[in-house]
Amino acid sequence: MAKRVIDGVVEMKELVGQEVGVSDWVEVTQERINQFALATGDNQWIHTDPERCRRESPHGMPIAHGYLTIALTPALVDEVIQIRGMRMGVNYGLNKLRFTAPVPVGSRIRVRVTLKGVREIAGAIQTVTQLSVEREGQEKPCCIAETLSLYYP
Repeated sequence: MAKRVIDGVVEMKELVGQEVGVSDWVEVTQERINQFALATGDNQWIHTDPERCRRESPHGMPIAHGYLTIALTPALVDEVIQIRGMRMGVNYGLNKLRFTAPVPVGSRIRVRVTLKGVREIAGAIQTVTQLSVEREGQEKPCCIAETLSLYYP
């Protein structure tokens, strides 16, 4: 997908309420899940033990950590938009986060980005963005998040 270039705060404000883009697909591999488990200490068997999952999990295979799913979104959003005239942007937090469906190992996910709000605060631009993480072949999103970012001109 082509990256959408947004020319500063004026254009950002014009895009409020609109979908600004959709990322490419990324595969959620067992290796990626294992690396996330190692980094976070969350080694629960539903993520890291394929044999036990085959025997005991309703999914029959490992599923990604919900927090891995949301952790992949900054890179996916970066594929979607670039904001000109800003020297840097930082994650500021979440207003809402829901893991609405599992992401089984081997799934491909992407993010759909909608700009919900833009306001100027204390030398920065705060954006509110709706992220819908979709799993290929599934109609229901697997994660919905309302994220806050700060951009500094």
